[in-house]
Amino acid sequence: MGFGARVSYAFRSFFALLFSGELPKDILAAVGGTSAAPAAAVATPTPPAIDEGDRAVQLLAILQRDGRLVDFFQEDISPYTDAQIGAAARDVHQQCRAVLARYLSLEPVMSDAEGARVRLEGADPARIKLVGAVSGGAQEGVVQHRGWRVTRVALPPLPQEAERRIVAPAEIEVA
Repeated sequence: MGFGARVSYAFRSFFALLFSGELPKDILAAVGGTSAAPAAAVATPTPPAIDEGDRAVQLLAILQRDGRLVDFFQEDISPYTDAQIGAAARDVHQQCRAVLARYLSLEPVMSDAEGARVRLEGADPARIKLVGAVSGGAQEGVVQHRGWRVTRVALPPLPQEAERRIVAPAEIEVA
């Protein structure tokens, strides 16, 4: 088969696959293919695995392991003094902050400082939440919170599937 025939077959095959999803029968016969070849050649993309919160549970487990965050939130703090709560919160804060720095990189959604006046041209609702006296024609506002976005996730591999829902294992002291 000459160069010109190969170029012709290539163009015809490209457009036939593009518009009909099948190769022309004369080209298949010329190159020794079968009509089943195009169907087998078109791979169906596999859908991504469904994450049923495994990574969220993993991050919560790490925050519990290193910072005792779940214990802190689950504890009834009403009988404690403000000083006791403050001391506990300081430790939890330091440890959980270290976890975030180790496994995630965060940056503000907005570069403007809190309290700065900003124009709201084309505000993306996923990035900017309007609060206060919101009207359809709001053109400017004051930054109340800069927001956060994740720029890096470096979580360790997930544990075995049977262990993925365990935030913290029970602890039993053996005498």
